Amino acid sequence: MSSLYRTNDAFESTHNIAIGMRLAKCRNVITIGFKPNFSDYSDGDAKLIQNADKIFYPTAFYADIFEAMGKKIFPSLNTYAFVQDKIRQSAMFNMHGIPHPFTKVFYGNNQKKKIMDFFNLPFIAKNPRGSSMGRGVYLILCQNDLKEYLTSNAGPAYIQQYCPHDKDIRVVVIGKKVVLAYWRIIKGMDFRANISCGGDISFNDLPGEALSLALKTAIKCQWDDVGIDLVEHKGQFMVIEANMKYGKKGFIKAGINYHNLLENLIAKGDI
Repeated sequence: MSSLYRTNDAFESTHNIAIGMRLAKCRNVITIGFKPNFSDYSDGDAKLIQNADKIFYPTAFYADIFEAMGKKIFPSLNTYAFVQDKIRQSAMFNMHGIPHPFTKVFYGNNQKKKIMDFFNLPFIAKNPRGSSMGRGVYLILCQNDLKEYLTSNAGPAYIQQYCPHDKDIRVVVIGKKVVLAYWRIIKGMDFRANISCGGDISFNDLPGEALSLALKTAIKCQWDDVGIDLVEHKGQFMVIEANMKYGKKGFIKAGINYHNLLENLIAKGDI
């Protein structure tokens, strides 16, 4: 058998098929693996894919192809469409009326010269696409900081209101359920709360309004496997961004076996 992760029992007892590796350790899923040339799949694996009613983690490459074929996929096509694209995420938040820090995107040198017309220092500047784990996020304190950001970032300038805080909240939604939530507490002199940047995790006194807003955001945006980051500013929670490639350290600290969680969600038909 050519599939990457398959036992005889799994092959006989399940028709749950995955392309990406996220479910490779799940016993109730056959993970076939990604091949950009469909002709490179064995005849057996090709038939499994073609005959499957639903494909888990189809990868960004195959997600829209399977959708066009009428196959169900998980995560949703929308989830793939907004991965690491802060510009489109902000547009979606604004269209849905989801509370979100004031954000503007500036294209070209003429527009970028007007950034200070819309924002007072300090503010946040981000690499608008492809960044995660706190990378590509800058606190702009002065004109020189802005100049350095614009010099290093040749693409659109993604500028966002700075909401001073000592912690933010990460809420993970899978299917249509909140499966994990925790505070990310800033440590040291860093302005970022990301765990990858040294932030601490706390599960104490998580506000229900933040969890409700995160779940509402995920459902409205049709993102069914996502980490939603929120910050409290002037008594109101706001969604900062969505992370489809979220880390697992929160699950580990909470004592949640991530792969067992996914197995159970699949077995119950929740995803």
